[in-house]
Amino acid sequence: MYWTTHLEGGPRRVNHAAVVVNDKILSFGGYCTGENYKLRRPIDVHILNPVTLRWISLAEPKEKDPQYACAPFQRYGHTAVVYNNNVYIWGGRNDEYGCNTLFCFNTETLTWSIPQVSGEIPRGKDGHSACVIGDNMYIFGGFDVHQSRFCQDVYAFNFIKNQWSLVHTHGTPPLFRDFHTATAWGTRMYIFGGRGDEAGPFSSSHEIYCPVIMYLETKTNCWKTPTSRGSIPIGRRSHSAFSHNGYLYIFGGFNSVCNKHYNDLYRYNFAASEWQVVMTLGKRPCKRRRQVCLMIGDRLFVFGGTSPRDDADEDSLVEKLIDHDDMHILDFAPSLKKLCLMTVLENKLDQSCLPPTIRWDLKAMTTNNCLNRKLTSSG
Repeated sequence: MYWTTHLEGGPRRVNHAAVVVNDKILSFGGYCTGENYKLRRPIDVHILNPVTLRWISLAEPKEKDPQYACAPFQRYGHTAVVYNNNVYIWGGRNDEYGCNTLFCFNTETLTWSIPQVSGEIPRGKDGHSACVIGDNMYIFGGFDVHQSRFCQDVYAFNFIKNQWSLVHTHGTPPLFRDFHTATAWGTRMYIFGGRGDEAGPFSSSHEIYCPVIMYLETKTNCWKTPTSRGSIPIGRRSHSAFSHNGYLYIFGGFNSVCNKHYNDLYRYNFAASEWQVVMTLGKRPCKRRRQVCLMIGDRLFVFGGTSPRDDADEDSLVEKLIDHDDMHILDFAPSLKKLCLMTVLENKLDQSCLPPTIRWDLKAMTTNNCLNRKLTSSG
């Protein structure tokens, strides 16, 4: 695995939500330190072309536009999932309001709608998780904005019936938590990490970071705790999780008890229930939390998030965070040729003795953003 690309100048976003549809990345909302999130305005939408590595920003609808009433308000701590090439946004909040309305973004027309839903609609949350299994979106945990409490319940939204339901589970559920991750594998929803509290559903400023992985078997609605072995990652929140080729991957995050941000990469073997530290080549992203990680083919795209500044100390960590506008790409299956070319470029080796075709490939890699450079946006 090789970190081949680092670009700056994209959308500067923290605690955003993003998905892959038809090999394009769509990013929704999030915040940037210093911006006003008390006023209601339509959520921002950014689209990345993974070939050109260019972002475009969709124009926000104006108040007289019918789309204005259908679009979610700008938010953070929400989730985004894909079903039949439509993106569904749920939950999240701004500085004044939480939201429990379900929104649908049509990726062909680039328009918003609000599905007519029924059933047991969950209260507005942020820091929850969501994943799609079959025809259902499963929501777990999060922080109930209206009751100011952590959650450990499961809700399901059926896309065929447009109906919400509270899932009555069996077994011992994960602890009350927010800013964890949920990853679908077959009929199971795997939960890892997140921020809990010694006071259970309530906040007492004594946080808990659980390193135990658990899953909900949606066929039986039963919680299971597999016996894990190997190099188990420390508990954390605001990390990223994704699955690829039979593994669950964990990147980054933050643990306030240890007062540490992370940029490590772990993988969990679903079949063997074993953790392993993943060693990568190239320059990895700096330590961060609240970023997005998405796979397209064999490439991992990491963008956004926030990190402590180099001059930050433990007593002022919160006040000295820096929000990122960068993007990193990790190639899971780089060719031998690509590895050799990257070595030539990174070490600034003499290219004069190389064949013209190889020198052309080196020039193309530089042009196509395989080394650090400023990324321009349009839209």
